[in-house]
Amino acid sequence: MKHLTKKAWMCLLAAVLLLAGCAGRPEASAARPTDAPTQGDAGSSRLTVTALSQRSAEGAEPQATVNGAPVVYFTSDISAAGLVKVYEALNWQPTGPVAVKISTGEPPASNYLRPELIGQLVQKLSGTIVECNTAYGGSRSSAALHKQVAADHGFTAIAPFDLLDEEGEMEWPVTGGTRLNRAIVGSHAENYRDWVVLSHFKGHAMAGFGGAIKNVAIGMSSPSGKVYVHTAGTKTKGSIWYSDQDAWLEALGEMVTGVRDHVGAEHIVYINVMNRLSVDCDCDGNPAEPDMHDIGILASTDPVALDQACVDLVYAAPDSASLVRRMERQHGIHTLEHAEEIGLGSRTYTLVDIDG
Repeated sequence: MKHLTKKAWMCLLAAVLLLAGCAGRPEASAARPTDAPTQGDAGSSRLTVTALSQRSAEGAEPQATVNGAPVVYFTSDISAAGLVKVYEALNWQPTGPVAVKISTGEPPASNYLRPELIGQLVQKLSGTIVECNTAYGGSRSSAALHKQVAADHGFTAIAPFDLLDEEGEMEWPVTGGTRLNRAIVGSHAENYRDWVVLSHFKGHAMAGFGGAIKNVAIGMSSPSGKVYVHTAGTKTKGSIWYSDQDAWLEALGEMVTGVRDHVGAEHIVYINVMNRLSVDCDCDGNPAEPDMHDIGILASTDPVALDQACVDLVYAAPDSASLVRRMERQHGIHTLEHAEEIGLGSRTYTLVDIDG
């Protein structure tokens, strides 16, 4: 996969803004390529792009918001240096032990973020890579198996690795939602003060897409917590499959509010890498081969704005039909609709390109 050139990418973003209407309009619809599938349920998606602010070569003072809208920083440079650069744009300073939440990826061939991409940032943070065991079996369903996968995939060679649920789980309260009353996380989560949620944005068979919200909601949950989220708060044991699609999508955002409220919003930042954009998640050991181009890396202090920006960029891409179909089939946008409703973040944002 090749990245778009800077000129081509800026033209694409300009087209998004032009077709979205006036920059800054809070409910503008983002552009889609003319040959892409359209949203089947009219009005169910409020894809938003408020403005594009290009920083000068000298750089501008980083901002969390512009005109009241959270900022999402963007770079087309999908490299170790690009990842550090977009992180630094956030102007965020950790104050304690730093957990870097990733997906270790299901063997044998998933599209997890490679150590050579993330290692420089993790080491800059003196971070610990953290994960939880799965609730569906596979090669990451126990501590011994999961540690072996982490080693095989190269993560233990770049940083300390911690399975948050290796010694049990704990509960953090969730308020303000309709599906969950608690987040069930690995007990080691209490060992960290600051969090970098480093996610591979891609499709997902159940959620439509996976980004920052899913990386926290499912990724930080212990196995019983994963069942609890997947079944919209109805049980903690048994199958993760649940018949009410919108209910479990709502539970995703609600779990993240519990984490945010317990840890403190100022102690979490979110980064999404948009490469290897398969319709399948990194929990799939044999995912479909991506049939669209890589896009870039985005970062924000607002997980809703970040995931929304990634969704918008997928819709704007000229070769995203497969991923759009996957997102729409699972009504994935509802995760962001509900997350905004309960105050997790904003779907209206300012996109700031840091490459110029």
